[in-house]
Amino acid sequence: MISAITHIARLIRAGFVFAREGVFSVVDPSLVPPPGQLALRIARLIERPGAKSGPRLSRALTRLGPAYLKLGQFLATRPDVVGAGMARDLESLQDRLPPFAQSEAESVIAASLERPVAQAFASFGPAVAAASIAQVHRAETERRGVRTSVAVKVLRPDVAARFRRDLADFFFVAHNAEAHSAEARRLRLIEVINTMSRSVAMEMDLRLEAAALSEMAENTRDDPDFRVPMVDWDRTTHNVLTMEWIDGIALSDHARLEQAQVDLPELGRKVIQSFLRHALRDGFFHADMHPGNLFLDDAGRLVAVDFGIMGRLGMKERRFLAEILLGFITRNYRRVAEVHFEAGYVPAHHSVENFAQAIRAIGEPIHNRTAEEISMAKLLTLLLEVTGLFDMRTRPELILLQKTMVVVEGVARGFDPKLDIWKVADPVVREWIERNLGPVGRIEGAVSGAGELGRVLAALPSIASRSVAVLEQLETMTREGIRLSPETIAAMGRTEGRKSRWRTLALWIIAGTFIAILFAVRQL
Repeated sequence: MISAITHIARLIRAGFVFAREGVFSVVDPSLVPPPGQLALRIARLIERPGAKSGPRLSRALTRLGPAYLKLGQFLATRPDVVGAGMARDLESLQDRLPPFAQSEAESVIAASLERPVAQAFASFGPAVAAASIAQVHRAETERRGVRTSVAVKVLRPDVAARFRRDLADFFFVAHNAEAHSAEARRLRLIEVINTMSRSVAMEMDLRLEAAALSEMAENTRDDPDFRVPMVDWDRTTHNVLTMEWIDGIALSDHARLEQAQVDLPELGRKVIQSFLRHALRDGFFHADMHPGNLFLDDAGRLVAVDFGIMGRLGMKERRFLAEILLGFITRNYRRVAEVHFEAGYVPAHHSVENFAQAIRAIGEPIHNRTAEEISMAKLLTLLLEVTGLFDMRTRPELILLQKTMVVVEGVARGFDPKLDIWKVADPVVREWIERNLGPVGRIEGAVSGAGELGRVLAALPSIASRSVAVLEQLETMTREGIRLSPETIAAMGRTEGRKSRWRTLALWIIAGTFIAILFAVRQL
């Protein structure tokens, strides 16, 4: 109970910040129950002057600190949860914070590497970029008299404790929302926060980011248009990541790209094909490919940095992506519908024909437009919206894929507004389909299936034994019923009583707080 009151106190503070920044003024009161409408009116009374201009939610999240900032960035990838308009607002959220002190950074490095900074690096400069979880310094290493420039990423001191506290508040909200809202259960809010929690946990262990760099380096070692920085494992720990310094031109610097006479349409092609190759071929893609994280090196290759957010697709998801893209291109809407059912994304009680009709409503307008007007990312966005009407549960990996595709398309079309996305994507998609869904792929699938069948057959005796035990237990329960001891019944009653008292107390605390805020405002 004390824990719940602590959560509520912190959430009320967050609500006050949201109200001051005008976040609640964009909520439609007709969509809110009567008690909530009163809360909205009170919230609008404490809105600060000028709050209605600019990205309100982004301002509020920035004021609330690193965990809320990261939550906003994460929700920008989930328009299915916050809506398309709010997701666009959150896209402007910049994960930029003032750097922490140089002395603190050097202390973290010395403790992590178990040696003074002067022994680990030939030179160590001030921070060149700072975000909510870590900041980056430029440094040099020396080996056999040769100096090499490196980027050193250092975790913020005590950032883990602050994230744990705020994530506990987010889980509290998600659990209560799912307990009282069918829509919250459909959106799987607990799973949303779980996914964010896992993502943040991985970002706060810089060894895992180094591992992602290493894995993508192996996947792309033969790619002519893409590479990633090399990791210095001798100077990488939980709190410190040391990697190759990239001197290329940032894709956000259009002036330098034009000055260097870079073929911009060709650069757009490289961005699209690299992303699709990673998603389809490798099932492992950089999920934060905005222009600031992409560079063009002297050899004309794309170089990606900041591997804190990565996406993965299993073979089922890759087949799903390839087949729906091919289905839309060939106008085979029934096949697109069947793929959803085969993947288990749409419940079997729905009609394939009705679902194919809904998909046709998305696909037909595409064929009345020129190629450069067709957005692959928008198509996936509309598809995911329609699937909600057919009880398709949220698939976080597909949402992350779709959101990354929006960013990648935006980057590519920034270099060539008339870029034909489908023509550029065709060789990558077709190569994957021929390799995995053609004769060779079917043979490999059959071999893999035979292996799975062999493992199932080997486990049959154990499965049969467990099944007999379960049946015997069910028979006993059917014959004698489920027995609960008096102590168990009494404990259940006490638990329910505590829950009821807690809910009542929580409502009074929230109501009292809003009334106090209202009186305070009227005194101003």
